[in-house]
Amino acid sequence: MVLSKTASQSDVSVHSTFASRYVRTSLPRFKMSENSIPKEAAFQIINDELMLDGNPRLNLASFVTTWMEPECDKLIMAAINKNYVDMDEYPVTTELQNRCVNMIAHLFNAPLGENETAVGVGTVGSSEAIMLAGLAFKRKWQNRRKAEGKPYDNPNIVTGANVQVCWEKFARYFEVELKEVKLREGYYVMDPEKAVDLVDENTICVAAILGSTLNGEFEDVKVLNDLLIEKNKETGWETPIHVDAASGGFIAPFIYPDLEWDFRLPLVKSINVSGHKYGLVYAGIGWVIWRNKEDLPEELIFHINYLGADQPTFTLNFSKGAYHFVLISVLQYGPFLFKAYFLLFSVGSSQVIAQYYQLIRLGYEGYQNVMENCKENMIVLKDGLEKTGRFNIVSKDEGVPLVAFSLKDSSRHTEFEVSEMLRRFGWIVPAYTMPPDAQHITVLRVVIREDFSRTLAERLVKDIEKVMHELDILPSRADIREETNHVVVAKKSALETQREITTAWRKFVMDKKKTNGVC
Repeated sequence: MVLSKTASQSDVSVHSTFASRYVRTSLPRFKMSENSIPKEAAFQIINDELMLDGNPRLNLASFVTTWMEPECDKLIMAAINKNYVDMDEYPVTTELQNRCVNMIAHLFNAPLGENETAVGVGTVGSSEAIMLAGLAFKRKWQNRRKAEGKPYDNPNIVTGANVQVCWEKFARYFEVELKEVKLREGYYVMDPEKAVDLVDENTICVAAILGSTLNGEFEDVKVLNDLLIEKNKETGWETPIHVDAASGGFIAPFIYPDLEWDFRLPLVKSINVSGHKYGLVYAGIGWVIWRNKEDLPEELIFHINYLGADQPTFTLNFSKGAYHFVLISVLQYGPFLFKAYFLLFSVGSSQVIAQYYQLIRLGYEGYQNVMENCKENMIVLKDGLEKTGRFNIVSKDEGVPLVAFSLKDSSRHTEFEVSEMLRRFGWIVPAYTMPPDAQHITVLRVVIREDFSRTLAERLVKDIEKVMHELDILPSRADIREETNHVVVAKKSALETQREITTAWRKFVMDKKKTNGVC
């Protein structure tokens, strides 16, 4: 959840043209209204504002699924008011979650006996999954240190600097030192040798990424495992591995089946994966699987009975929800009737059911077809960008199907300008700098999802070519700075300088639009 901030302070009320048919007074923007309004007005007010959102299908920044089959949409809506944490009331939904856990565990080659059930849980995305896995590692390390009579107050975790921000959150929230392996130009994932060098007796685990957010590359978990086995033998430590397979967990088993990254490696004790990424489910579902029961300390599991029966639970959340229903309820019924609607609509099990639908609907063959198609469309886009002669490809062919690329010549214009101008065509393509020590590298990234077709890939290349042509006509950043007659009276940071250049360039483009507009 992001911290909220107001987009505008110009008006403290919400106005709607069509809602005036039902309500003549405007609604407070940042406070709950005292009175109810008709359901039609509540719907229209929200719908009007949502029209200004971007198109999810053209949001190429996101790994999250934006399309599912209509049959699955029906199942989701039918289950929107179920809370799958209440296992006694919804035993079938609970059974579907258990089936998903076991299917994914087998997909990751968990060492299960013929009648043995897997150890895992559904979560709200990989962020919660990583928190739970991290807590299990921390508690196991603490228990072992206590038994040995050694200090247990200074745990650390080793990752690459390319990890997703949820790892930083885990380290900060649960008081674990984060030891990061720095990147370098041309090598944008964790170096396993440097990672093992950082391991000490206080390391609770080493986290490897199967599918870096930055360029989609798979880290070499096999090499990391072999190096760590040797270090454990030399030191007597028992440092394990966690694999963050948020993006790659539903890719590697289907198109890289011989790649050893999962429970086939003895030091891999837990794996997380995002069902809402290449698991092909809408946002809000993740999974964490443990190698066996011994890797999840029993004291972390809570047992409750106030929902009707004894139920084990290991989550950071309790109710799982359809949160978007709440806003409509607030607008329509005001503060007096809000409580009842919140209790009804703030819980749900729809993502678990959707994940089960995809697993049985697609099967191994279906997932393999989807992932191979994504990879083929990635190659189409990559080849198209290379043919322009304007970009360096930073991503790898083996990994998450995405294309990360940078300008060969950024002396006149930057990747941030390319990203901004692509929004005029509806495309959302992020530009960002790499983490330390490769922060001087800036890249653009296009994530290839199931709903990104070859036609869209070809259209995107054409639109990028148009953008590059327009940038060639525009004056360079240096020319614009000279035109603005900006006098530097004090040394500014690189970020401040970049903002000034971008602002001046944006003003130039807007002025050009005004003189060449079409009525």
